[in-house]
Amino acid sequence: MSKIKPSKGAPYARILGVGGYRPTRVVPNEVILEKIDSSDEWIRSRSGISTRHWANDEETVAMMSVDASGKAIADAGIRPEQIGAVVVSTVSHFAQTPAIATEIADKLGTQKAAAFDISAGCAGFGYGLTLAKGMIVEGSAEYVLVIGVERLSDLTDLEDRATAFLFGDGAGAVVVGPSDEPAIGPTVWGSEGDKAGTIKQTVPWDQFRIGDVSQLPLDSEGNVKFPAITQEGQAVFRWAVFEMAKVAQQALDAAGISPDDLDVFIPHQANERIIDSMVKTLKLPEHVTVARDVRTTGNTSAASIPLAMERLLATGEAKSGDTALVIGFGAGLVYAATVVTLP
Repeated sequence: MSKIKPSKGAPYARILGVGGYRPTRVVPNEVILEKIDSSDEWIRSRSGISTRHWANDEETVAMMSVDASGKAIADAGIRPEQIGAVVVSTVSHFAQTPAIATEIADKLGTQKAAAFDISAGCAGFGYGLTLAKGMIVEGSAEYVLVIGVERLSDLTDLEDRATAFLFGDGAGAVVVGPSDEPAIGPTVWGSEGDKAGTIKQTVPWDQFRIGDVSQLPLDSEGNVKFPAITQEGQAVFRWAVFEMAKVAQQALDAAGISPDDLDVFIPHQANERIIDSMVKTLKLPEHVTVARDVRTTGNTSAASIPLAMERLLATGEAKSGDTALVIGFGAGLVYAATVVTLP
């Protein structure tokens, strides 16, 4: 017989509050067109994006996260010192160590909360939400702060016609806490590492140790390019449209609901054409509100789902208690989908 005392947590977990931060600078497609041979009409037709937000020097990963988190904590009606863990999903915190989560936890005024970063690309929010749910049910934390934050403008090649217009910056955060009824469904998640090359960093950091610039990409003026995110657009599009619709349906099935039971659909804000195709494949009813934050925020990777959730609630397009399907997918390739009750 085991001598280990069984853990005691809450019976279920739920999202209690949400907050977002969008940088003050709004960048229209016209700015992107200064570096690539394209048009505003082409960008809108391919992605749905008309503007995106880019951070200034003061709008760091930590600063944006603290701002969004403060709003989420206030929205949840709790105090920072009640946060037991801080989970940050990001690919744009450039210090290998320490994790940015520890700085965020300290600046928020938590009482030495557990804090760590995860790297799961555009599925990172779903991964973090799943970890938070597990902590609360297991009993290792009563409240968990999950943050998705990116400064993808730092990882954008403005001369790459395929990606220059896609990415934006921002932070979204949610507080996850105890619940007396199911409010976060089973997560359907996974990875397809054989497709890792379809979305990747152009140059790994260790290439800069070589000292031979001939091995590094150069810009149009002959300067060494900083690493950027690149992708095989058509391959990613096909995977997202056909495979992720299946994952979304599996998440609905796991939660025991049908598309008719949904109030809101919040997919990763990668591309409006992908969103439209998923809505069609899932045969979502007309009454389902679909997040389209990508139009004015761009693709913010791990931040896109909480930012879209925050905007829907702020504008009244969605309301507290609504049932929402959320799904993230991206570099890895990785994915995570679940059904939640909105805070």
